Amino acid sequence: MKKRMKRLAAVGLVTAMTGTMLLGCGGGSGSDSESDTTSDGKVKIRFASWETGDTLDSQQECVDQFNESQDKIEVVLEGWGSDFDTKMTASMGAGDAPDVMYMWDYPTYSESLEPLDEYIEAEGEDYKNNFFEALWPYNSMNDQIYGVPVSVVTSCLYYNKDLFDQAGVEYPTDDWTWEDVAEASKQIQSKLDDVNGFTLPIGTLPYTLEMYLWSNGTAFVDEDGKLDGNINSDKSIEVFQTFQDMEKDGVLYASEESGQTEMLGGKTAMYVDGTWPIKQFDEEGLNYGIAQIPKFEGTEHSISVINTSGIAISKDSKHKEEAWEFLKFWTGEEMNKYRINTELPALKSVVDSEGLREDEKYAPFYTALDNCAGYVPASFITEGWTEIDADVQLAFESIINPSSLADVKDTLNEVVEAHE
Repeated sequence: MKKRMKRLAAVGLVTAMTGTMLLGCGGGSGSDSESDTTSDGKVKIRFASWETGDTLDSQQECVDQFNESQDKIEVVLEGWGSDFDTKMTASMGAGDAPDVMYMWDYPTYSESLEPLDEYIEAEGEDYKNNFFEALWPYNSMNDQIYGVPVSVVTSCLYYNKDLFDQAGVEYPTDDWTWEDVAEASKQIQSKLDDVNGFTLPIGTLPYTLEMYLWSNGTAFVDEDGKLDGNINSDKSIEVFQTFQDMEKDGVLYASEESGQTEMLGGKTAMYVDGTWPIKQFDEEGLNYGIAQIPKFEGTEHSISVINTSGIAISKDSKHKEEAWEFLKFWTGEEMNKYRINTELPALKSVVDSEGLREDEKYAPFYTALDNCAGYVPASFITEGWTEIDADVQLAFESIINPSSLADVKDTLNEVVEAHE
């Protein structure tokens, strides 16, 4: 009898992607609308965001900026917050979805979205080429584009320079391996009290975990979505075993937190994250550095997952051309610049004009972006991934949690057996 694994409630990536703050914007929030025209005859476009509070207020003023520039279009912002998925599913089912919406879960929603290939082609070749190539697969399904990238978030290794200096350990470099991390962690912990060398969150999502497999020449699934021989391959086992061995050796701290809190509190010397903490680290005066994610022995470099959201148009929208005009504004140069301190620009022209490849804080994330073209998460490949995702997360937790430290090979095989 196949051994079934206990399901976890899926954690929405929407929560992890609340970094879509528009810097320099502030103001009131919008409300729902029943009519598709305004009193002065403008076409009304509904725009659904997953933001709330101050960030939604910031988005509202940017929407106001667009509206003030328009004679025939008025955009109404709707902040759905944590109810985003619930409301989106219901509205799409009722044929009443907003005209424009933030989007990341294309595997779930693509059938209710307008393909954008023809819109993009009509803008000319330079339009599409101005976006980083690696972003398009994350906004596509079945060789059709359903969203235009809003921004870029790749992952890198953050390190606390003060802790490294106090321990007399050299800073990480882009060619570090996980063995280098383990050795540095050991040295730091031997010289500093109450400090962890490297922190890895127990709750790391499978969407993020897969980048470590990519970095070792494997993945959760193959191009046909097959688990067996992939998630339980020797190379996959090596990845999970590396982290478990580091935990057993006391050079990896499996944290219930994100790692960001420990970094700010001076409790960890290293952890992996996206661009989201940069603004807070700078405001708090943290003396930190950024390097590429450590690689595995015998590989050229690590591979990062891309946490990128897009803007999509409902296939049921009665005003697709007007929706496209707003979509272009929201993903254009001005809005890309507003988001620099929370999510990096998706446009090459903005990266160049703002000198981000020369900035020591931002350049590593674009190096990571250069290295990850061609990699696509399993959720975009495998039908019914949601259930598999829950089991993969449970498997990782049981492998890395110091209270369980489950056998790596057996645990990964259980995931495969549960979904054969």
